[in-house]
Amino acid sequence: MTAFWFAALAVLLAGPVPALLARARWTWRVPRAALVLWQSVALAAVLATLGAGLSSLTMLFTEQPGLPFLARHGLAQTTLIGLGTALVAVVTVRFWAVAALVGVRTRRRRRHHREMVDLLHHRDAASAVDRALLGEAGARVLRVLTGPARVAYCVPGVGGNRVVISDAVLRELSAEEVSAVLAHEQAHLRARHDLVLEAFTVLHAAFPRVVSSRTALDTVRLLVEMLADDAARRRTGSLPLARALVQLASAPGEGGGEGGEGQGGLRVGADAVTRVRRLADETPDGTDGRTGRPPHRGLAAAAYTAAGCVLGVPTLAIAVPWLTASWRAFAG
Repeated sequence: MTAFWFAALAVLLAGPVPALLARARWTWRVPRAALVLWQSVALAAVLATLGAGLSSLTMLFTEQPGLPFLARHGLAQTTLIGLGTALVAVVTVRFWAVAALVGVRTRRRRRHHREMVDLLHHRDAASAVDRALLGEAGARVLRVLTGPARVAYCVPGVGGNRVVISDAVLRELSAEEVSAVLAHEQAHLRARHDLVLEAFTVLHAAFPRVVSSRTALDTVRLLVEMLADDAARRRTGSLPLARALVQLASAPGEGGGEGGEGQGGLRVGADAVTRVRRLADETPDGTDGRTGRPPHRGLAAAAYTAAGCVLGVPTLAIAVPWLTASWRAFAG
């Protein structure tokens, strides 16, 4: 039955659990802890999938010889073991294939994007004040592009990070708002949020659609943006960042162009209202701006504890007994 429990756990962690967790709004109050919980759920789903396949195989090799496998276990259990093994094989192959494909395509797209940004960059577009502001931003490489749209995003990669910002942003946003935008993009680059999103993209593509949840990927993207918002408002305050979000959300071209190439880049589409409200509700130190309540340390601790349980409990309850029994069978 070990294979069955592993398979059931994998299906549960790949579909229903992410769907329920995505509906929770407490995660917005502690996005870092919530993101750790999401990562634990994703990792546990992968480990459970591998465990289902391995336990099915060990069952075939560790049982005592005698009657055929079908006669010993019956048609129902034999069918479940066969289906579970097939599902595990498909998911495992898809996982590594998709991981390699997504990694190659993403880095190729980013390299091409950086080349295009370098070609479109013009150094003399900004005023002296703007150049001083951009110089203080601390970005490794900053490019200023022409165009009517308000655009702000970053392109990470081994070929050098790029923070892409249009001259419309410099022209129409205040200096404080531009600083908030740059701080947001720098937070993405420092924390390598692109790797977090890439991992969840691979996981979503690897599992079959019947058990995979698109909501997980969308929710993680929102939490990543909230983490960058928190880093930005600690440097510039909540009000300039909220004003910048409103300005970019109302832009004709809609700022924040990830498009699969940039990282996040102040994604302001349908999430703008949610993020602005969150900035208004909480102060930079995590306290509630309206009630003055203390930081959500207890909530964060609960989320970290849940993340540890998601990884630890299945290991202790299922994996350890299975490994022990398998070792004894092989040794005997």
